[in-house]
Amino acid sequence: MASYRLREVELPSITSPKIMPEIADSVYADRFQTFLDRAAKQGIDTVVVYADREHCANMAYLTGFDPRFEEALLVCSVKGGTPVIVTGPECQPRAANARIPVSTKLYPPFGLLGQDRRQTPALLDLLSDCGIRQGARIGVAGWKYFTSLESPNPNSWIEIPGYVLDGIRTLAGASAEITNIGSILMNASDGMRAINELEQLAQFEFAAASVSDAMQRVIGQIRPGQSEYEMLSKAMLPGIPLNSHLMLSTGERARADGLNGPSSRIAKKGDPISMAFGQWGALTARGGWIAEDAGDLPLEVQDYVEKLAGPFFETVREWYQTIGIGVVGGDIDAMVRSRLGDKFFNLILVPGHLIHLDEWMNTPIYPGSTETFSSGQAVQMDIIPATGTPYFTTNMEDGIALLDENGRAALKERYPDLHDRAEARRAYMADVIGIKLKPEVIPLSNTCGILQPFVLSPNRILVAN
Repeated sequence: MASYRLREVELPSITSPKIMPEIADSVYADRFQTFLDRAAKQGIDTVVVYADREHCANMAYLTGFDPRFEEALLVCSVKGGTPVIVTGPECQPRAANARIPVSTKLYPPFGLLGQDRRQTPALLDLLSDCGIRQGARIGVAGWKYFTSLESPNPNSWIEIPGYVLDGIRTLAGASAEITNIGSILMNASDGMRAINELEQLAQFEFAAASVSDAMQRVIGQIRPGQSEYEMLSKAMLPGIPLNSHLMLSTGERARADGLNGPSSRIAKKGDPISMAFGQWGALTARGGWIAEDAGDLPLEVQDYVEKLAGPFFETVREWYQTIGIGVVGGDIDAMVRSRLGDKFFNLILVPGHLIHLDEWMNTPIYPGSTETFSSGQAVQMDIIPATGTPYFTTNMEDGIALLDENGRAALKERYPDLHDRAEARRAYMADVIGIKLKPEVIPLSNTCGILQPFVLSPNRILVAN
């Protein structure tokens, strides 16, 4: 007998925050000093951090500066001194207003094509002026790092533009060691960005609340005959920088690739639909059908709830009830695969990850993982059945945070409204959906656990029996 059922409910009415909490300059200063200290413990003399528009999370986390339209490079000695940020012409004012004291240097090739490059300095001279020295041990952070699964010498793999890396190698000389230090920031267990300050989690909650509200605005106003562009226009996102492009596709476009952005395609009843909206610190995703009930589906998939959405809901419910401080990532992975391991479900990603300014920072959830979850982490529930069959898919991605008893007490004291919103979400999940969270699990999204398989009946959700 199934442990779920479709039920007509009132969706939660939670007033989302209107003002995003601030992160003080002192937090950025502490982060940057910790970064230098950790690099020094690895024997690094000079740190180099690369960023571009798609890969800016590490630099934004450390400095409060993220490049727009351009690339950027940060260079600093671990012994101190003023960090140097190199940008193209458009980002010079933004870099100068970073949240830590910096000096800036202009390198026109980091800017867009066709802008004046007559004053371009020689790259080696620029890097020397920034502090790259012969024989130094240089630690480089781009946007990922590598392991022995990819290379016998993973720390030597550096994912920044080749001409910049060539310049660093030439200037530093044959005796220098250039090392990937991305793990300092991005290791899933103890990377700096894996464990968040309360201020950062408060910003993530603002983003999660607004993006989940946007998703519900879209779902609540979907009608056959609308274009995908018209559907997405109902989102009314507040303007937080995106951590992924906006995704919305219907019909065969959704079947072909759930990563598609919207188009002029006109949706009709009985179409599958896939949607995902992401902002710095949050993402909400949903997948289902433009239908009122199973009778609107193609005949061969009218058991969609029993075949796909129901087993998925049961698994997600167990995911939410399992996650917690000290839980082993490999145990969550094994639980999900024991339930959805059949080839029909075709899970294409590991079932959950850490979220940060970038949508996917890293994950302790993978087969055989012994990594455990810690207080301060922000986690995305991310189980995606890519069946490749007429049943299409189902999805309900949202984010949570983990806080120990001291962290929860501090949250209640410093951010009482956030605490009350999280408790309202927790109560809805328990009382309406039947998902009982551990005390340390803080739901950040207004839609955690809400699965609406038929978007034309948005108040009909799956709940536990």
